Amino acid sequence: EIGGDMVELHTGAYANAKGRSQEKELKKIERAAFYAKKNKLKVAAGHGITYLNVAPIARIPEIDELSVGHSIISRSIFVGLERAVKEMLELMIKARELDATTKR
Repeated sequence: EIGGDMVELHTGAYANAKGRSQEKELKKIERAAFYAKKNKLKVAAGHGITYLNVAPIARIPEIDELSVGHSIISRSIFVGLERAVKEMLELMIKARELDATTKR
């Protein structure tokens, strides 16, 4: 109604949760992403996403963009920026491919 074309979902609670609590937070993100897409919004997500927790978020087909800069820059100190970006991208692509073959 206000003319926005994109929403960013905060993934911090998911990133900080453990076990079943993390699964519950992931479900909230999935529902929010679905609702946003249904309402013709582009969907971004981010906050606290790391190399260890990115796959479940990346599998959500409604999410168009992930904000993972902090994690990438932190890793780049040890492996260089090019490798850090490549590794994160590979994790995201692998998650989407896995999702496509398992039909989520």
